[in-house]
Amino acid sequence: MITRIWPAGAGAELADADIDALYAPADRSATHLRVNFVSSADGAVSVEGESAGLSSGADKRVFKILRKLCDVLLTGAGTVRREGYEDLRMDAARVAWRREHGLPEHPVMAVVSASLDLDPAAPIFTRAPVRAIVVTCGNAPEEKRKALAEHADVLVCGESTVDFALAVRALAERGLTQILCEGGPHILGELTAAGLVDELDLTLSPMLAGAGAGRITAGPHSPVRRMALAHALQSEDNLILRYVRSVTAG
Repeated sequence: MITRIWPAGAGAELADADIDALYAPADRSATHLRVNFVSSADGAVSVEGESAGLSSGADKRVFKILRKLCDVLLTGAGTVRREGYEDLRMDAARVAWRREHGLPEHPVMAVVSASLDLDPAAPIFTRAPVRAIVVTCGNAPEEKRKALAEHADVLVCGESTVDFALAVRALAERGLTQILCEGGPHILGELTAAGLVDELDLTLSPMLAGAGAGRITAGPHSPVRRMALAHALQSEDNLILRYVRSVTAG
């Protein structure tokens, strides 16, 4: 059961259609990058190396809705390997919803990797219902680039490292304006440093992970980016928060 606690709601259980409305893009033609994470109450990004230990039924429900709403799912090669990502495929109900709303049946999967340490034969590429995208840089190994190009569109964005501003622009030019990023921490750090994060969707899990695990962000130093709380949902002891780029931010 998920209820809205801010802005003040009636305390009634939210149906999927209610949650859809809370997260629906205001303008699908405008590029919008939202980042989705779950963390412990003390800020850990994982338990025993995986985010699954922090997740809950309510978090997974919102997770599926965010995927349903996006044009492209952006993640890193490390997250793909660590979390065991397979092909990005919507179930029948979400396919029907996307059809009704004039969207392609499935979003596009986009994986970021400067080194191209990816298996071209992995299901994320070979079983994808829509041809996947790999985002890399000019210094990536040519042989690996050619091997991946058999199963995915390879976008070169930047020379020695991935330029995320170029990557976001390249996705938008393909009509993939609604970008959902599922990590990991280094990608969030890069996106934050580049000022590209329009929205942070954060679930706080009611546990203390203790020392050892990293935060949801890592990487280069960046200026403070102020966000505004759009809504707060609750499911048992989990808080599901949506922050959007503050209009007062520089």
